[in-house]
Amino acid sequence: MSFWDNLSGRKQSKGPEAYDPSSGAQDATSFLSEVAIPDPTQLHPLSGLNQDTLDYITLEDSALDQTPGSRSVLPSRGWSDDLCYGTGTTYLAGLTVGGAWGLAEGLKKTPVTAPPKIRLNGVLNAITRRGPFLGNSAGVVAMVYNGLNSGIGYARGKHDSTNSIIAGGLSGMVFKSTRGLKPMMISGGIVATIAGGWAVIRKAFL
Repeated sequence: MSFWDNLSGRKQSKGPEAYDPSSGAQDATSFLSEVAIPDPTQLHPLSGLNQDTLDYITLEDSALDQTPGSRSVLPSRGWSDDLCYGTGTTYLAGLTVGGAWGLAEGLKKTPVTAPPKIRLNGVLNAITRRGPFLGNSAGVVAMVYNGLNSGIGYARGKHDSTNSIIAGGLSGMVFKSTRGLKPMMISGGIVATIAGGWAVIRKAFL
């Protein structure tokens, strides 16, 4: 204790006592074992459920589309599911075909003697030009087709090849409606043929 501490009467604070191994102090394991730590498995949202019989994805049969001929590989709850499935898959298919078309076009138009960077640039430009163009066009036609197909099926009370062909023809004509009568008829015939072929394949294999 210093002179100033004696004069002011302030008591000197005692520092931490040195650890005595012979005192038998508890270590971390001893006092943690006494605490009631909850079982982590009980905190899981699926705890206590039978994992063997649990269905992670369930779709009630009553929510599915009950129109005759509407069942396929993918479960459908109506026109909204058909619109999403049809538009998405058609867009991806068009994007893939358009990308392959652009790849072939870019390789064909770029000289073989051109530097690799020039050839790569030409190929990428062709792919990005053809791929999105064909993908977007196919996606738009698929949106119109699925909407018309669902509407015709609802009006007729069933889904069959007739619905697909009529919807395909109408959607193709709508897609080229600003180009004149002849492009409308050609586009309608092409889309109707594709829709009819898909209906036949779907009926035969699905």
